[in-house]
Amino acid sequence: MDTNAHFEAFLDKTVNLKPWKLTQLDDRVNAIVNALQRDPTIGPMYKEHLPQGSWAHHTIINPVGEFDEFDADFLLHVEENLDWSDDPGQYLREVRAAFKRTATYKDKVRKKNRCIRIGYANESHVDVVPNLTLADGRQVIVNYRDNCFEDTNPDGFTQWMHERDELAGGNLRRVIRLLKYLRDYKNTFDCKSVILTTLVGGRVQPFDVADRYADIPTTLVTLLEDLDSYLDLHEMMPLLDDPSCPGTSFNHRWGEEKYSTFKTMIKKYARWACEARDATTEAGAVAAWQKLFGPEFVTPEVTEAKAAIVATARSCRPALDVRAPGEEFIEEQGYRFQPRYTATIDGRVMELNGGRARTLRDRKPVRRGLRLRFTVKTDAPHPYRVIWKVRNRGDPATAAADLRGALIAPNQAGDARFESTKYRGRHYIEVYIVREEVVVASDHHEVIIQ
Repeated sequence: MDTNAHFEAFLDKTVNLKPWKLTQLDDRVNAIVNALQRDPTIGPMYKEHLPQGSWAHHTIINPVGEFDEFDADFLLHVEENLDWSDDPGQYLREVRAAFKRTATYKDKVRKKNRCIRIGYANESHVDVVPNLTLADGRQVIVNYRDNCFEDTNPDGFTQWMHERDELAGGNLRRVIRLLKYLRDYKNTFDCKSVILTTLVGGRVQPFDVADRYADIPTTLVTLLEDLDSYLDLHEMMPLLDDPSCPGTSFNHRWGEEKYSTFKTMIKKYARWACEARDATTEAGAVAAWQKLFGPEFVTPEVTEAKAAIVATARSCRPALDVRAPGEEFIEEQGYRFQPRYTATIDGRVMELNGGRARTLRDRKPVRRGLRLRFTVKTDAPHPYRVIWKVRNRGDPATAAADLRGALIAPNQAGDARFESTKYRGRHYIEVYIVREEVVVASDHHEVIIQ
């Protein structure tokens, strides 16, 4: 059986949110924003609105169970009101009051801890998340229960997610949709989408990507196995850092009991996925995958769609970068790979005027002529060695014969690297944590220069 084509068909016909629902979502969000812009209190404060979460990450799925809904979040970016500085909850109360002043939304509105929810008759809901930039430059949302601001960087998180999806050939977002479907179909574990995305996205590694993320089922098995290995190291819930916002974690949104159940079920489902991958017959493979995804995995509609995909011989993976002259790949240097730990690159622009060094994920594309400092945070135990790789892309770097790509050592204390922004283009830096000639963690960070 063509397993990848089958997964494409299953996603298209069963898992993915239907295009007309996405169009409806766009229309509803536009109507919500128009209503807020007309409000006498919120309207003058409005700056912009931005999709976030599953909507921005392209991982929304169709409702699975009878009582499931699809949902979407968007940030309502508003001006700071200094009169509310000592009472952050006022932002949520005022947005709720704005909806209560409308005929359309007054009976659909509900205040949550970090958002105002607009419900649509048991089929979907839209969460409106007030978001503002404080005078000191911090981007925050509101925690109503604790009446405080929480640092956030949703645009940076979306960028991080898309980087990893690209590294996995577009298959990360597909796997996250499949795992959300599995969560809602089995109802055996409870894990918020942002935590699932952080845990699974964090397992995508810049190591042998062509084989490890070759297609959808291969990526699914790879990420489940790597996630299982990572969870095995943590009897208790690990620190769930927001990869785009240093110092912020998602731990307060989960709990030890839910984590323990999640860990147990991921081990079981990783084993089932391996059995399905290793099946030697089509019937055996179908039966094995149905253990995970149920009878909907093989329906006449899915089978028909699979046949059409096979007939068009559609490739699921975009072309990889052409190898640069002198480029090196860590998997070709004799290292084995056991991704048991985490590594996170923190890239910062070193401000010439002595100001606060801003993270690259806090900013839009950076200009040329700046100095960057890259550090790595890892939970791998010492001793270990840090190896970096810087890869330039684009016409200016190509014309200058400066695409780079060699494996290099740190050039500053603390295993850090200083680099400069020289060429326009979309470049990247990678880091590898090596213990006893084994790569135990790695990370990938895009750098966009304008």
